Amino acid sequence: MECVTAVPSPRPEPAGPSRTGRTSLAAALLSGALGAAVTLLATRQEWLEGTATVAGGAFPLTAQGSDVTGVPAALAVVGLAALVAVFAVRRAGRLAVSAVLALSGAGTVAAALLGASDSTALDEKAAQASGDASATVGALSHTAWPYVAAVGGLLLLVAGLLALRYGRLWPAMSGRYERGGAPRPRRAAAPADPDRPEELWKALDRGEDPTGA
Repeated sequence: MECVTAVPSPRPEPAGPSRTGRTSLAAALLSGALGAAVTLLATRQEWLEGTATVAGGAFPLTAQGSDVTGVPAALAVVGLAALVAVFAVRRAGRLAVSAVLALSGAGTVAAALLGASDSTALDEKAAQASGDASATVGALSHTAWPYVAAVGGLLLLVAGLLALRYGRLWPAMSGRYERGGAPRPRRAAAPADPDRPEELWKALDRGEDPTGA
């Protein structure tokens, strides 16, 4: 005879919104934090190299990313702040902050790519070194750091897009950290018991007769 068991076989649980939320949240946090760090690191590196001629002699000049443009570093800080602020707001506020995060990433990419071909910073250094406002830099070359900054901006953009798409599934700060518009009601004080000894003494101090009707 065949044995029949009443215990149902376990069924695999479908991947629900909670799993999607956790996965997208982890990806956005990693992408955003890494993108901001990469961008800030890249803007402190050497972007341009060139040679200026002064008094018949040539000497090399270099410019860091922060000398070329301060936009990528500023937008990276804004994007990092927006990534943190996503968890402090809800609904429409979260959508707006997510848009700021995405726009910060897109702006970082654009500024980094434009700075990759900008020689203004080196021309200004050449003019200062030679005392000639029309002095320029020759033998100009660019490093790969502007494109590294653009990759960082792309990671910020990915984090923003993930926040826009899946932010509604992410957790928010606990309500105890939020300030409501209306004041919290105070608990009403319990009525004093006139038969308690301390209440009798208080009545005597006020000149009242605690035994009177």
